[in-house]
Amino acid sequence: MPIIKFQSVDGDVHIAEAGDGESLMRVAVRNEIPGIVGECGGEMSCATCHIYISAPWADQVTPASADEHDLLEISENYRPESRLACQIHASGFLDGLVAEVVAE
Repeated sequence: MPIIKFQSVDGDVHIAEAGDGESLMRVAVRNEIPGIVGECGGEMSCATCHIYISAPWADQVTPASADEHDLLEISENYRPESRLACQIHASGFLDGLVAEVVAE
């Protein structure tokens, strides 16, 4: 099972075990990661699971869809490494991934 590291806004790192294929949003909510709400339940309509995925991990996750990109662009905290945690699914390739929680 992949280990995902969530870095909260205050700099604390929370380590969570993910099931294969589980969305990072569900991993975060299940582990009560501060700052990840997942208000829409993973339907990609709220952006309350906004995270930053930096290199080298950005190349390991599937690219953002046009719809995800459009939703993220309206965030005042948008950066090129912005992603929705509900759209990234855990796999062995992501073991050790660091996801930075965005202050919204």
